[in-house]
Amino acid sequence: MAVRAVRGAVQLERDEAGHMDEQVGALLTAVLERNGLTADDLISIWFTATPDLHSDFPAAAARKLGIVDVPLICAQELDIEGAMPRVVRVLAHIESDRPRADIAHVYLGAAAALRRDIAQ
Repeated sequence: MAVRAVRGAVQLERDEAGHMDEQVGALLTAVLERNGLTADDLISIWFTATPDLHSDFPAAAARKLGIVDVPLICAQELDIEGAMPRVVRVLAHIESDRPRADIAHVYLGAAAALRRDIAQ
């Protein structure tokens, strides 16, 4: 098994804890499904959120999905003028036999505009 990294992002419609849980949960589910992964394949997950998100920690959504024994950390994204608002990003470290080129990076909804070069 190799260690790989998977990127992803989602833009929230509003800053509400329930909405964040739903959208981040959908993002994590898509990352796992599109890469044929289970929670046992996860090594760690970094979450970042833009400075306009205050309602909850994105990592809380992972815990609600049952990802309970994986190290998680949240950080604030840089506050860059003109950047897309209300965005949660993930960087998941995984164990996988897939070649790096076959890793599916997941950018949901409007967040697909952030990385058109790797969004699948």
